[in-house]
Amino acid sequence: MFKRFLSISLLIMVIAIGFLQKDELLTLIKDGGILSIFISMLLVAICVFFPVIPFPVLAGVIGGVFGTTLGVIVSLTGAMAGTMGFFFLSRYGFRDYAQSKLLKYPKVQEYEEFLNRNSFVAILICRLIPIIPAPVVNIICGLSKVNWLTFFTSSTIGKTPNILILSYAGASFSSNRLLSFGLYGGYILLILIINFIIMYRKMAKKTGD
Repeated sequence: MFKRFLSISLLIMVIAIGFLQKDELLTLIKDGGILSIFISMLLVAICVFFPVIPFPVLAGVIGGVFGTTLGVIVSLTGAMAGTMGFFFLSRYGFRDYAQSKLLKYPKVQEYEEFLNRNSFVAILICRLIPIIPAPVVNIICGLSKVNWLTFFTSSTIGKTPNILILSYAGASFSSNRLLSFGLYGGYILLILIINFIIMYRKMAKKTGD
């Protein structure tokens, strides 16, 4: 009962901050300084639960304010804080709700089988190539028997390339907009191509069977 009450309280707080203070938080981020670092991490963590700001935009803004290296550290720290929060809430706070949420994704069972065989590789692949929405991955892993350290390690490694590209694109925006847009577009195109290939191979396999 206490865990459920605590989980609900945390979610209400996250929703309130994300939706009511979004513009103020963005302004504080753009101002720079030590405070903006912690504000940036908080806003990234909130966006893991509720994408009040599209993550590519937010990571790009953070990269533009802090530069590539610090931008990656800030965005990755915030993303992992939110991801681990989501993971533990799914595991301990809203297990029944999380299970009902997965019913909307019947094909997730295929991923669950792969997860049981090799959790580290399965999580890493889904972070590198977002075949399954990130929140769904968090829920599945929270409901599974995956060790939290394995989840944390594979998620951190898998999220880093994406955040690095977005941070660098944001940091380059003021000096070279063409490069910045090219990085964004190239990354999205690559993900689309990979997803298309995976879907095509699955369809071909079903047709062959």
